Amino acid sequence: MTQTANRTSATHTSHPAFQASERLAGHLQQLLVDLTDLHIQGKQAHWNVVGKNFRDLHLVLDEVVEAARGFSDDVAERMRAVYVTPDARAKSVAAQTSLPEFPSDEVNTGDCVDLIVAALYAVAGTGRRIHDEVDAEDPTSADMIHAILERLEQLAWMIDAENRVANSSLPRSWSE
Repeated sequence: MTQTANRTSATHTSHPAFQASERLAGHLQQLLVDLTDLHIQGKQAHWNVVGKNFRDLHLVLDEVVEAARGFSDDVAERMRAVYVTPDARAKSVAAQTSLPEFPSDEVNTGDCVDLIVAALYAVAGTGRRIHDEVDAEDPTSADMIHAILERLEQLAWMIDAENRVANSSLPRSWSE
């Protein structure tokens, strides 16, 4: 019988071309936490939204959840690729999120629109706040942030349109 070598006792050394700084790690961790919370809030909203246009909002909330879940996985895997340990445990997300809290009970569709748009813009705000420092250290991670911003801001615009009033809502278009 052959024995398998016990690799846990052996020392292994990698020689990565790039390893994240503490600052980059912190920025990616914050984005991961916010995306994870967005996923959770999206499901909370999905389960508890009621009122006019319920079905459309119910379905678009699944798009928010899918985007947040996918992007959080992308960020966590990028963190591992640059030798950072991601932490999206419930207690870490609760302690570190920058998103406003979502209600625990039923939410009318109009209020739900405002709440989920605020959450989307909060995550986008994190992405925009950290972008330049991330880009200066790791353009590859910054490219990932570009994709996240593009989709989250698109979702925010589309969902927010549900409550907007033509030519009266703020912010106004630059075409004036």
